[in-house]
Amino acid sequence: MKINCIIIDDEPIARKGMAEYVSDVDFLELKGQGENAAAAHALLSKENIDLIFLDIQMPKMTGIEFLKELKNPPMVIFTTAYSEYALQGFELDVLDYLVKPISFERFLRACQKAKDFYNLKQLGNKTLPKTDDYFFIRCEDRFEKIVYDDLLYMEAMENYVIFHTLKEKYISYLTLKAVESYLPADKFLKVHKSFIVAIPKIESIDGNDIYVKGKSIPISRTLKEEVMNKLVNNKLLKR
Repeated sequence: MKINCIIIDDEPIARKGMAEYVSDVDFLELKGQGENAAAAHALLSKENIDLIFLDIQMPKMTGIEFLKELKNPPMVIFTTAYSEYALQGFELDVLDYLVKPISFERFLRACQKAKDFYNLKQLGNKTLPKTDDYFFIRCEDRFEKIVYDDLLYMEAMENYVIFHTLKEKYISYLTLKAVESYLPADKFLKVHKSFIVAIPKIESIDGNDIYVKGKSIPISRTLKEEVMNKLVNNKLLKR
């Protein structure tokens, strides 16, 4: 299945180069191009778009401002000449952040990440048998089997996710958002923009920290109420 994408960039030369790259990736289908946020809105309203290659510095509305106003954004890969926006991109859960000039090799890596996320999401939307207690992740050239009961927590690290298990840790070229969309909500909980924990493995909560096998994991201010409601409020023994 093809991944439908659009290119939004105010520079015609940049759009042309990106379109040529897209044409060389067999699982991408270019559905349109635009030079600003208004054009992006028009394309999103007409087509079923899975992925946006989005420039940040654009007139009237930046790519970051545009993304913040979308209620259910598709996958996004930022393309920009300015590396200082990388942290904001990470906080907005974009799949990747490409700094111009972009090599095809770097572009292809970002696209592969989008493909992996897309496949995970499609799989997550299916009704899985209750006997499924594991999944696979790609670690370089290997596919590692991850058993739910072995997972302690997952940690986002730039463009990768580290899976901490009872046995060892595994690193995969994924986003935490992709992982979260696949994991069963009754067993795993996002407690911070960089951490998802296995609920059965939580040992204690102390202030703004959760402890899993002796490891201190921060709870973000924005998620604290949700975390406490799910973990403690309905299960707290009272006098």
